[in-house]
Amino acid sequence: FQQELTAGGGFLLGSGAFDATRTDYAAEITQVLRISDSRARHRRLESILGGKLQFEPRRRGDIEFIFAASPASIARLLRPQLKFHFAGDIPTYATSDAFEPDPVANEDMQGLMFPDMPWMLGGEPADSVRAAAREAWPIGGPRRNRLFAFGYDAYRLATRLPSGTNNPLTLDGLTGRLTLDADRKVQRQLAWAQLQSGQPRRLPSATN
Repeated sequence: FQQELTAGGGFLLGSGAFDATRTDYAAEITQVLRISDSRARHRRLESILGGKLQFEPRRRGDIEFIFAASPASIARLLRPQLKFHFAGDIPTYATSDAFEPDPVANEDMQGLMFPDMPWMLGGEPADSVRAAAREAWPIGGPRRNRLFAFGYDAYRLATRLPSGTNNPLTLDGLTGRLTLDADRKVQRQLAWAQLQSGQPRRLPSATN
């Protein structure tokens, strides 16, 4: 992540790693946001002045966004703690690992942005495939499972890639927009979404 950020002209201001077996990430968050520095300055002032001062800690003000790579179980704990430590207004991004369909459990991740496959986010062609699957299998049809989307797109690619063809290929699949590059490798472009009231809301693509 840091390599790609730097290559794009960005700069990593700080990073932190936390123990996934714990549920309290305050120490790591306050260190990255420099809230611990703010509290240290408060203690020094009180020591110099010899009295108690009214105080509200402040986070560093130069952060443009937060990238919080974590699975859903951690993201549901991390996002509220970022808000508690005055970082709720900072755009926060994650990977698709942070999202599993559960509107109630995802309510605390309000505003989190992440890329994922259309099968998980909804929209076309995912909605049409899901409707057809429900009609074909009223009971026990394919659930919102990433492996189903992978198999579906693999079959469609197999039928579109006869041996020896060099024709360009673009496929709007359940796993994303699939294209065949010059080395005949399949490249996949995901859609972006933001969690609103526990549900993913697709964001406009960069080309719109």
